[in-house]
Amino acid sequence: MTTPQSHTTRRAAALIQRFRRVRLLVVGDLMLDEFIWGRVHRISPEAPVPVVEVTRESIHLGGAANVAHNIRALGGRATVCGVVGTDRAGHRVTAELKRIGAGTAGVMKSRSAVTIRKTRIIAHSQHVVRFDREPADHGHPASARLASFLERHLSEFDAVVLSDYGKGVVTKELVDLLHAMRKRRSFRLIVDPKKPNFGNYAGMTLATPNVSEAADAAGVDIRDDASLRDAGRTLAAHWDAQAILVTRGEHGMTLIPRQGSVRHFPTAARHVFDVTGAGDTVVATCALALAAGATFDEAAFLANHAAGVVVGKVGTATPDAAELRKAVMNDK
Repeated sequence: MTTPQSHTTRRAAALIQRFRRVRLLVVGDLMLDEFIWGRVHRISPEAPVPVVEVTRESIHLGGAANVAHNIRALGGRATVCGVVGTDRAGHRVTAELKRIGAGTAGVMKSRSAVTIRKTRIIAHSQHVVRFDREPADHGHPASARLASFLERHLSEFDAVVLSDYGKGVVTKELVDLLHAMRKRRSFRLIVDPKKPNFGNYAGMTLATPNVSEAADAAGVDIRDDASLRDAGRTLAAHWDAQAILVTRGEHGMTLIPRQGSVRHFPTAARHVFDVTGAGDTVVATCALALAAGATFDEAAFLANHAAGVVVGKVGTATPDAAELRKAVMNDK
């Protein structure tokens, strides 16, 4: 006999299989995540701080570039549209994107831009400190070239992911351009929102704010399920979104469609070691699922399990299709 659970898992597995045919354009702030790993055995005699004995170093794609990495790891095709500097970090971001098989035709190099770098010191699987290097002026002179790329190539993709980290690539002008393009030709637009543009977003398929972002953007003090629902409905109306998926950390996720029933998804994480990049995993999985023909409920279900996989890893990590399939099949 077929049970509702077995139907859900079979349907999820079929959607994951379709990820390979999905073409996504990722627009947003590109970053380089650097990790310095080590051990702590003593406190410095110079100041009450740990002395980290470095054992290895690694780099990972961050920001919108990590969204593209998640898409590739899950089997989808991704092209990136953003800005990097002509510095060493910018070259490393572009090279790493090419290495994972992501398209870089939309990556604009600017001599006046500083490639965003986040350097994390990790000892015994714990973050010790983080150093951020980013431009003081978040405006980008390459904006016109980004707009031109969108005008020429957007029709080649099944959906667009707007990965906004508030670092200057996503501007009101860019949001307005995407809104105007959606009016001319409908396409799925999935947005990971950030505060600088809360008042600018207009017209989208799905937004994936966390609880604090949802509360701030909606002007609602989220205290319980009722206020969470009110915040989601407010944002859906304000941003002209079909649905809002609020990520809630250890409480899982809540899907609030503009019309229809609210649905809660308890966290699928077995262990939580590091939440770095989990939001990128959520928006990437939702975009893949929706472009593969999933409903909002199915997309949220898959994103919840993908996030559950990635928070069980240390550092900026991605789930692959096999891991996601296994997590779905083990769902109780």
